[in-house]
Amino acid sequence: MTDPLTSELLALALEAARRAGALLRDGRPDDLAVARTKSSPIDVVTEMDIAAEKLITGYLSEHRPDDGFLGEEGASSTGTSGVRWVIDPLDGTVNYLYGLPTWAVSIAAELDGQTVVGVVDVPMRGETFRAVLGDGAYLGERRLRCRPAPPLDQALVSTGFNYVQTVRSHQADVAHRLIPQLRDIRRGGSAAIDLCDVAAGRLDGYYERGLRPWDLAAGDLIAREAGARTGGRPGELPSGDLTVAAGPGVFEPLQTLLEDLGAWHD
Repeated sequence: MTDPLTSELLALALEAARRAGALLRDGRPDDLAVARTKSSPIDVVTEMDIAAEKLITGYLSEHRPDDGFLGEEGASSTGTSGVRWVIDPLDGTVNYLYGLPTWAVSIAAELDGQTVVGVVDVPMRGETFRAVLGDGAYLGERRLRCRPAPPLDQALVSTGFNYVQTVRSHQADVAHRLIPQLRDIRRGGSAAIDLCDVAAGRLDGYYERGLRPWDLAAGDLIAREAGARTGGRPGELPSGDLTVAAGPGVFEPLQTLLEDLGAWHD
């Protein structure tokens, strides 16, 4: 049973994510042109990122002024309550720029360093994923469970690529060697959504190098509460070196294979 504090944190995260998602959805210019990415559209996306983060931090601070923050767009404060909010106001920025629907608002709440609440709002899908530590993961009112494990060669796995060319080259080499050992690979463009799709049984697994805390905090909790396992290199937690999430039967062979392929280094 959810305690009063986590119930409060969940309600606040849901409302903050909803408001930020509406701002991003309704505030995106219809004529945002990919061809102009070296001028105003980059600024527009940056402005939308910052505006969404300010909306989220402002709303949460109004209700819980003593909490801390860690956000992609620079929100950083220690707080005194033991609660810290980890925020990605727009996960999937390039998708957003191009008008693709796979982008999300991700908000997690940590209590004394442990993630206890995660919310990922996907406005263009009309979906909101949520989880409370020990209380399961949900999409709307539907409780989520990750897929039953197929053999690894029948697993559908998602990943992401860095925007630094040298890093991308190694990641492409890993994917090239990995693809023949799987059913197929997908590249959605939002770590938060990929983790939620593992939770929802839409993917058998997911891995990526180079994630930051705000990319994975909410989605990691949602995946775990849906029965998935998450980690980094063998024996380690998810980190910037490597994040892996999959159903129990897929996780270990996928993690081992990624270790052998050197997915944890550039």
